[in-house]
Amino acid sequence: MPGTVTMYSTTWCGYCRRLKSQLDREGIEYTEINIEQDPESAAFVEKANGGNQTVPTVRIVPAGGGDEVVMTNPSLAQVKQALAA
Repeated sequence: MPGTVTMYSTTWCGYCRRLKSQLDREGIEYTEINIEQDPESAAFVEKANGGNQTVPTVRIVPAGGGDEVVMTNPSLAQVKQALAA
C-alpha cells in the first residue's frame, strides 16, 4: 500500500506551486486542498502551525502504516523520506 500525501495550499502560494511541480515530476500522487475554500482544512493548518495559515502544509501517512507526519514547506527529499518511513 503506497503512502498518502495531502497538501494544504492556496492559489497564490509560490512555494506550493514549486512543491506540486516537484511531486508531479517524481510521479508522487497527492491530494491538494485549498485552505481558502475549506474552513476545516484552514483550521487544521492553523493548529499545525501555531495559529498561522502557513502553506504548503503537508500531511503524510507513510506506506508502512507508521505515524502520520505533518510538515510545513517541506523539501521533496523530506516528503520522500516521510513516505518511505
